[in-house]
Amino acid sequence: MEGILEGLLYVTGDDGLTLKEVMSILELNEEEAKDLIYKLKTNYEKENRGLRIKYLGNTFKLTTKEEHKKYYEKLITNETTHKLSQAALEVLAIIAYNEPITRSKIDEIRGVESIYVMRKLLAKGLIKEAGKSDTPGHPILYKITDDFLDYFGLSSKQELPKIEEIVIEDDEKDLFKSSYKEE
Repeated sequence: MEGILEGLLYVTGDDGLTLKEVMSILELNEEEAKDLIYKLKTNYEKENRGLRIKYLGNTFKLTTKEEHKKYYEKLITNETTHKLSQAALEVLAIIAYNEPITRSKIDEIRGVESIYVMRKLLAKGLIKEAGKSDTPGHPILYKITDDFLDYFGLSSKQELPKIEEIVIEDDEKDLFKSSYKEE
């Protein structure tokens, strides 16, 4: 059961799980749910573990250990990690052209989860939290930062190319036409 809880905490990411959600999903009573969380929390407190469970904002969340912070900072500032992946560029474009925007809307546009990419972009300072949406659940809204503008050599968001100006080259060939010619 600990493995299931661990997976649930991982999947929910920054949203975390409330005690009631743990009880409901795992079909446990309050005491059983608290015991399960305590066991997993104790397991994570061992020195050889890099994660921990924290109770933040009425939810249980899987977080990194504060004492390992200097290594996480090295990862973020490492020269080889300064390049942005295709996924990171997609997320940045979606945010830049649709800000403020929620993570779920970004995921919907991309068709895949973006939480890991967004964490990296937040850590690099290219995006930031910009308040909460008025929609149910009040999800976090995200926007680009001045560091984003600096990274791409822009003085303002108005310098972003207009969507209608972006030309996408279509390398796909017509499958019904053949370049083969009979002689």
